[in-house]
Amino acid sequence: MTDTAIEAAGLGRTFGRRRRARALHACTFRLPAGRVCAVVGPNGAGKSTLLALAAGLLRPTEGTVTVLGTTPAAARERVAYVAQGKPLHPQLTVADTLRMGRDLNPRRWDAATAGRVVADGDLDPDAKVRTLSGGQRTRVALALALGKRPELLLLDEPMADLDPLARHQLMGTLMADAAEHGTTIVMSSHVIAELEGSCDHLLLVGGGRVRLAGPVDDLLAAHTLVTGPAGDLAPHTVVESRTTGRQLTALVRPAGPLGEDWQAGDPTLEELVLAHLRSPDAPALTLTDERQEAAA
Repeated sequence: MTDTAIEAAGLGRTFGRRRRARALHACTFRLPAGRVCAVVGPNGAGKSTLLALAAGLLRPTEGTVTVLGTTPAAARERVAYVAQGKPLHPQLTVADTLRMGRDLNPRRWDAATAGRVVADGDLDPDAKVRTLSGGQRTRVALALALGKRPELLLLDEPMADLDPLARHQLMGTLMADAAEHGTTIVMSSHVIAELEGSCDHLLLVGGGRVRLAGPVDDLLAAHTLVTGPAGDLAPHTVVESRTTGRQLTALVRPAGPLGEDWQAGDPTLEELVLAHLRSPDAPALTLTDERQEAAA
């Protein structure tokens, strides 16, 4: 076992031969094992490309990425990946799909977990995949992924086509799996509020670069929401500021004590992420997991 799930150094990926489009550029970060990590960012930010690189489905055009201490290809048996499209064989039944998962993963298959995820959705085992709704296909895809008993689970917008109740149920299943087996879960999502309280690590990607990376609690602690009279906030790092009349509201990274004129508060995860997304020129911040470093 390794204490690092994913580590990237100067990682980049471009597409096309003539008109090359850069999806990721100079991404450097480390994700400790055993964490539940949210990968967030706007459409086209590079989230799906990042997950595909970690899954070994794409090769970097610059830099390196290691997964579970080795190459993505070498780690493939220990990794499960659910893509946005939830690719499944449409002519197979639900039961056939799970049997296929067992046959492809004879040494690690967890039939009880896979069966429970399907049963919790009241799916007919004899129903063909092509007859299932988008949410039902998502449940089958997650059953396959969890049944593989992976050390690292990569999920690209896994809850996008689920209703709120199904999202809540499946998020609970994922959190229980992470707690029981120590599975590292990395999931991209647009529903930031849904991730709060579930994810303990954040990777914010914007414009193909890593903007924020680190434990959620530490990133939140590094930022402060301030309100006060419009004026200069130097020497503090201002991520975003808005002025209404004579009053200014800003998200800052304090460089020392705040003046008496400022009222300070703690941002939520959603406020933190949205402020950085609205301010693409704000300085990036990467924090290490001190708990993991201390244990190493």
